[in-house]
Amino acid sequence: MTNTNSEINMGALFRNPVIRTILLSAFFLQIGIWVRNYSILLYVIEQTHENPVAVSLISVAEFAPIFLFSFIGGTFADRWRPRRTMIWCDFLSGVSIFVVLITLLFGNWKVIFFATLVSSILSQFSQPSGMKLFKLHVKEELIQLGMSMYQTLFAVFMILGPIIGTFIYQHYGISAAIAIMGIAFMLSAAILFMLPPDREIEDSQVKTTLMQEMKAGFSYVWNSRALTLLGGCFAAAGLALGLTQPLAVFIITERLELPKEQLQWLMAAFGIGMILGGGLTIGLAKKTPPQILLAVGMAVNAVGLIVVGLSDQLWITLIAQFISGLFMPCIHIGINTMILQNTEEAFIGRVNGILNPLFMGTMVISMSASGWLKQSFSLLAMYETSALLLFIGVLALVPLFKRAPRVLENGEKV
Repeated sequence: MTNTNSEINMGALFRNPVIRTILLSAFFLQIGIWVRNYSILLYVIEQTHENPVAVSLISVAEFAPIFLFSFIGGTFADRWRPRRTMIWCDFLSGVSIFVVLITLLFGNWKVIFFATLVSSILSQFSQPSGMKLFKLHVKEELIQLGMSMYQTLFAVFMILGPIIGTFIYQHYGISAAIAIMGIAFMLSAAILFMLPPDREIEDSQVKTTLMQEMKAGFSYVWNSRALTLLGGCFAAAGLALGLTQPLAVFIITERLELPKEQLQWLMAAFGIGMILGGGLTIGLAKKTPPQILLAVGMAVNAVGLIVVGLSDQLWITLIAQFISGLFMPCIHIGINTMILQNTEEAFIGRVNGILNPLFMGTMVISMSASGWLKQSFSLLAMYETSALLLFIGVLALVPLFKRAPRVLENGEKV
């Protein structure tokens, strides 16, 4: 009976034109993004003879827009029609990349940073619009399953993306890589035309200013018990992941006493776990509330950090990394589903624009302090602290275990 219900749910999922279209669009976007990330990285390393400042500017161009434009983009996504917004964002990303290609052909290689910066800015407008379409066109019982499929696609590209990006650059060069990026973004924009037409915006609606809508977004999150608790969970998770992310190479060289090149096996074990975990989470998504899914994912990853910090055997570390990757989709799917289930359609963009920078901001803060802290504390202490922060994030979710999440009508605490 369970298998039959699962097959029915999967059938209903793929019959939904919005889910089909968004998944196909995301497929081409992921190709463009990963070719962009790795071809530009390798090109800059080659052009600057491994200048660390130039290499770090790539990360700045990729992540800075999250802080600067996420909330603004989310606010505009709530004001604009989501289908039109997504099409224009992908189209303009493609155009900007072809402009970069033309400029590059005339010899100005530094304009390569512009490709990353523009597409990263536009994604801050496009991503919340995609969430709004899920809210508008996907039945509530299928949202978590749809998010599972979406996350599985991302997990697959975490393994395949670096391989594709590196292969294209090494065999065909930067010009071909940029052309492929532009084509991928254009194909994504073309596919999005298959989405259902946007609803007509009623002229009778009360006109508000951008600043008023921003204030309303902060007020909405603050007055929603589920979203404020999720924000606390975001902050704890960001601090935890940022604290250990730069230290993985030291697990290899110090704890395991192996060459730094062996780091690839840790990344591979985690990535394979994510791919399998995405598939397993699809089966759990229908039966498990998202807050439980998120808490389990964070708790297992906390235990994984403890094991990695204590282990001095490669095989134990690899198993811990694999299991952590296996449950990582629970975190991503739980977060996105909770946002959708606890947010009215009119506030989806602004809620994303508040919570995502909260996670990224705390992660960057702890990443920045990580190297300095390692000079004063042991590697084990750093990993155990990271695990403790994840457990604190789980505790923030405990008040939500007593009831299933629901869409708030007025944003008040309940």
